[in-house]
Amino acid sequence: MVKQVVVLAVQERARLDDEQLRVLNAHLGTDVAEDVICRALEELAVRLSVIERACKQKDRSNIRKNARALASVARQIGMVGLTSVATDVARCIKDTDDIAMAAIVARLIRVGETSLTAIWDFQDKRI
Repeated sequence: MVKQVVVLAVQERARLDDEQLRVLNAHLGTDVAEDVICRALEELAVRLSVIERACKQKDRSNIRKNARALASVARQIGMVGLTSVATDVARCIKDTDDIAMAAIVARLIRVGETSLTAIWDFQDKRI
């Protein structure tokens, strides 16, 4: 019997709520909104790193706490896709399937990276 391993190229698309970003700009002003978004992006990057490390350590409590915080911050700046995946991560903590947990955290990292890039691109187009 011949076993063949197929490597799948996984690409995640960022889903942004452009209207949420416009509302932030309208209510806060461009400079303040940009500052808020920059601080949120820094927070998201830190949380993604913490979640990735916690997953390797199988620290479910830390994963759940940071996934919930990440979802909250992402929601505030219109990162719909990232919010959804972070919420999924927080929900699946009760399961004891380490492989499934690693897979969904890997998806969170991919979506996080594309979302961070997408929001910078949106900000650049706005200017």
